[in-house]
Amino acid sequence: MIEWGIVIPAFLTGLLVLLTHVPLGQRVLQRNIIFIDLALAQIAGLGLIIASAGGFESHGIGMQVIAVASALLGAFAFYLTEKRWPEIQEAIIGTVFILAATLSLLIVARQPQGAHAISDLLSGQILWVNFSQLWPVGILYAFVLLLWFTPWWPSQRLKFYILFALAVTASVQLVGIFLVFASLILPALAVRNMKSRALLIGYLIGATGYLAGILLSAWWDYPTGPMIVWTLFLATLVFIVICNYKNNAV
Repeated sequence: MIEWGIVIPAFLTGLLVLLTHVPLGQRVLQRNIIFIDLALAQIAGLGLIIASAGGFESHGIGMQVIAVASALLGAFAFYLTEKRWPEIQEAIIGTVFILAATLSLLIVARQPQGAHAISDLLSGQILWVNFSQLWPVGILYAFVLLLWFTPWWPSQRLKFYILFALAVTASVQLVGIFLVFASLILPALAVRNMKSRALLIGYLIGATGYLAGILLSAWWDYPTGPMIVWTLFLATLVFIVICNYKNNAV
């Protein structure tokens, strides 16, 4: 039996995440900084873990402030390192990711629910998202998209890092680090060579992957986050194979 009262909010959560992550992911591929999403998501997650260890209420304002501040600090640091050391930017991003990930493990090592907290951070709890959690994220994403598609900005690079940090901080709490990475990279990877309708098709690929993953997870009783990662990958792979077949046929 499919619990539509759970499936529908989960699917809407996926669509909401895709709204910002598909265009952001396309820019990530263009800039060739693939692992910045993992690094910033992990930094935001580290902020959440620190806030939780400090006794802040889950999803409370204090926890959100710490998570956003952590991600913005990381984004500004990456912005500065890109200007100063562009040739080793990927190495710096990878180093920051592994430091944030291991520090998270160290912080939760002595907590009774430490393993569960890390699992939630990585895989997310998309099936347990409710509508009350979505409307503030929707407002934030609307703000991010408005600024993203606004051509005027003092520094386009700084805009990218700030908006990326804001979007990822919200999405990592909804869907986890694995799905943040998959939502950013896989649809963008599928449409990387397209000249037109790339954004629309990226959205369709992402929506297909989320819907299939949620339904298969419900039918087979498998973890939802990892299942969606695989269905996003398969949707991307099928689209790439079809495009290659059509190009070779022509």
